[in-house]
Amino acid sequence: MSNGSEQNQLLAAYLAVGEDALKREAVIARLRKRLSALGDLSFNADDFDGETAAGADIAAACNTMPFASPVRLVYVRNAEKLKKADSEELVSYLAAPSESTVLALEAEKLAKNTRLYKAVAGLGPKAVIDCTPPKSWEMPKRVRAMATGHGIVLTEGAAGALVELVGENTVHLDSELKKIALAHSGTDAVGEREVRSLVARTSEVKPWDFTASFAERNLAKCLALLSQMESTSAHALIAMCATRIRELMAAQSAARRGGTSVGQLLHLPDWRVKSHGAWARNFSPSELRAALVSSRDAERAMKSGADPDEVFYGWLVDTLRR
Repeated sequence: MSNGSEQNQLLAAYLAVGEDALKREAVIARLRKRLSALGDLSFNADDFDGETAAGADIAAACNTMPFASPVRLVYVRNAEKLKKADSEELVSYLAAPSESTVLALEAEKLAKNTRLYKAVAGLGPKAVIDCTPPKSWEMPKRVRAMATGHGIVLTEGAAGALVELVGENTVHLDSELKKIALAHSGTDAVGEREVRSLVARTSEVKPWDFTASFAERNLAKCLALLSQMESTSAHALIAMCATRIRELMAAQSAARRGGTSVGQLLHLPDWRVKSHGAWARNFSPSELRAALVSSRDAERAMKSGADPDEVFYGWLVDTLRR
């Protein structure tokens, strides 16, 4: 890149990688805007899909001279889906890239040990843009921040409900936030009830959402979630609940000992067990022991020919009712 100081600051290629689709979109949009300020991209931009594109065609586009502009943009979505031979074409190109082209690669996942990742990363510390999404428990906070960009405020409950209904795809979440902003009137915060009235469920309930409700000892919520978990078997659910029971027993043990954290006892990071102390107070030690024993009996019944769904339902109700 030799024409102009701004152009000199551009790298030959960038990789936006991670499961946060909204952030990937924003990265590519910012790059397009930056290049548009240098010259007209109308005749100087090519888009490819890594699932179908040939590496030779992408490399040829990169080596094409720009028309009435100092710079070209070649954008490749789904870069992780490039066939090995096509990916190698880009690796070879990046060994001696064009000075008048920026190659923008977008990938949901691309391992750091792949040759393509290394080729881009070798261009400079800013060549790879990490688009890793927040952890599941951080998503409601992220959603509340996204909501302000649409001129609305969400309560914690509303943000949690939106993630529950839509899932963790940030593009889908942003789309729903736009709809909520259009429908919402007044200056009050958007509450959980409003979100549930405006947003249809498009995401199946995650098992960890169910086990969190189990640990909260919220039977009504568990039963509601259970009806939306078509692909998770009763065998898997009772095993996950038994694991959660053991974790709550460890949390109670940590509380009795004092000075020992739940994470230390379970050999888990603190963020994974941040709610366990509060959850453990929903059960007495004897209730947890009885629940663990009865989960074993229920699992045996499932394996002995009893209807797994009926057995799990009965065990769940017996365990959580007060």
